[in-house]
Amino acid sequence: MTKPPADLSADDWDELNFPRPHENDFDRVVERAVSRRGFLNGVLAFGSGAAVMGTGLFGSTSALAQNASRFPFTPIGAQTDGMVHVPEGYTATVLARWGDPLVSAADGYDVANGGPVENSDKVFGENTDGMETFSFQGHQLIAINHEYANRKTNLPAAQDGTPANADDVLKFQNLQGVVVMEIAEGENGWQIVKDSPFNRRITHNAPMTITGPAAGHDLLKTEADPTGTASLGTLNNCGSGKTPWGTYLTCEENFNGYFGATDALPEDLPSETVAGYDRYGIGPDGWGYDYHKWDPRFDISKNPNEPHRAGWIVEIDPTDPDSTPVKHTGLGRFKHENAAVVLSTDGRVVVYMGDDERGEFLYRFVSNGVYQPGGSTDGLLDDGTLYVAKYNDDGTGEWLALTPEATGMDMAEILIFSRMAGSAVGATTMDRPEWIAANPHSVEAYCCLTNNKNRGVKPNAGGDATPVNGPNPREANNYGQIVRWRPHGDDHAADTFDWDLYVMAGNPEVHDGAYAGSDNVTAGNMFNSPDGMGFDSSGLVWIQTDGDDSNEGEFAGQGNNQMLVGDPATGEIARFLTGPNGCEVTGLTWSADRRTMFVGIQHPGGDWPDGGGALPRSSVIAVKRDDNGLIG
Repeated sequence: MTKPPADLSADDWDELNFPRPHENDFDRVVERAVSRRGFLNGVLAFGSGAAVMGTGLFGSTSALAQNASRFPFTPIGAQTDGMVHVPEGYTATVLARWGDPLVSAADGYDVANGGPVENSDKVFGENTDGMETFSFQGHQLIAINHEYANRKTNLPAAQDGTPANADDVLKFQNLQGVVVMEIAEGENGWQIVKDSPFNRRITHNAPMTITGPAAGHDLLKTEADPTGTASLGTLNNCGSGKTPWGTYLTCEENFNGYFGATDALPEDLPSETVAGYDRYGIGPDGWGYDYHKWDPRFDISKNPNEPHRAGWIVEIDPTDPDSTPVKHTGLGRFKHENAAVVLSTDGRVVVYMGDDERGEFLYRFVSNGVYQPGGSTDGLLDDGTLYVAKYNDDGTGEWLALTPEATGMDMAEILIFSRMAGSAVGATTMDRPEWIAANPHSVEAYCCLTNNKNRGVKPNAGGDATPVNGPNPREANNYGQIVRWRPHGDDHAADTFDWDLYVMAGNPEVHDGAYAGSDNVTAGNMFNSPDGMGFDSSGLVWIQTDGDDSNEGEFAGQGNNQMLVGDPATGEIARFLTGPNGCEVTGLTWSADRRTMFVGIQHPGGDWPDGGGALPRSSVIAVKRDDNGLIG
């Protein structure tokens, strides 16, 4: 996720600028230790809350002692240095770094001095995140998000990284968004195919089409686009998704930080717009990018509807460089982490999505139409129903439909202000829902709940109470957990499900009880803040972290952020990769032959990967087995 000014997290920045009441009025939740199917028979109560420990609904972690590991590597230890580490028998090399040229015209891009505005839209962008690979007519393509720009890295001559003119802002806008590029493996490993006709950057100024039930609504209309059906740019692209028909989904997360105001807001703003600004964290100052001072589109005193045109999921066809990306309003507007796309038993498209902010919600979209290979896909990501999750403490849950009847809002407002719609129906507040991944071998899905220091302390941005509850069982949760659910009837379109916790991260060297983590967390594999996640073809789940890497206090012994692999059948978890200090490990995909794993290293510290005092560069690495065996 984005790092706002002064190294504040996005949530901390929102709290600083949009303070919430300090205390909740709520009754403490006490876990039910006995329910149908013997669910949560490992419940242990701690203080005012409770922690799910021991066994889970879909597989007991006690099986660890009885099953041979499926992991084809020797787990590595925690690391604290400025390098990438992988197990013995594996090698990691750099595929692409910020500033690497996509076309010959951009050769010599001057990363040492932050790079010029010229050609900044023709190089590999900054701070990689979600990514997916595609095979097309013998070409290997990869689409990668560039979530945000480090201001001081890109403007090193400016002491505080503040843009001094429109060119500085344009450079920031060019280095973010999405890249689509062709890659190939040769004698020197994986490299960008420069000048490939597929190579393109989709930036903060790229033309977009707006579709779905909210398209054309007055809240989406601006002076530049009075139709409300077109916009420019995709902002703060976090996680990703891939459709069955071979397109890329990029997810707009902390879009609010790019907007600001040079004057007072118009007095005639609709009340829902004012409420939406508060709920989504849109204020007069922004995060220091200062777009609003040099580009009127981002000035909410001049264009108050412009923020409504961000916060969507955007579909991109990587095989057609002339295609226009599409913002799908049917999937709702919030701080999207990623999009996990599956099919129901009758062929409808189901999209699971998380809203990455403390105390926000989990969503699901179910299409009305059925996907038919080779058939039209028009409307499949817009014509359907958006739902929000409600978790019960007995291990069951339900998807609540966001309809005008249930919310008291019209359909367009439900989609533009999905957070308010979720609050209206009583959705369960969650500990920052991040990446969601669906098991390819079982009808179940997992979501990383990365952390929530405000659990049991403060309400969410809409004033909803955040009591300790079943899937979020710890107050002041700095470690995070992974929740999983199995839809009833083995159908992702079912409106009810069973759930449990696959793992609760923690530190058994520092704590006893709940904050030590679940019993599949040990001194040898402990971590905090699960964030990215994806399944490989064998059904193993890969877990990436974006947490506290101080290696001190509560986090002593956990080292740098890392990537682990878990076995859903046994609960076993092992550490596979560690990143350089200061980084987030995020984004994961595989080559077509499954012999290379591509992993993102975002905002590394020090001078990784170039060394010698060079500027740190966000990169994508290629990890292979030394025997060229399958890796995923």
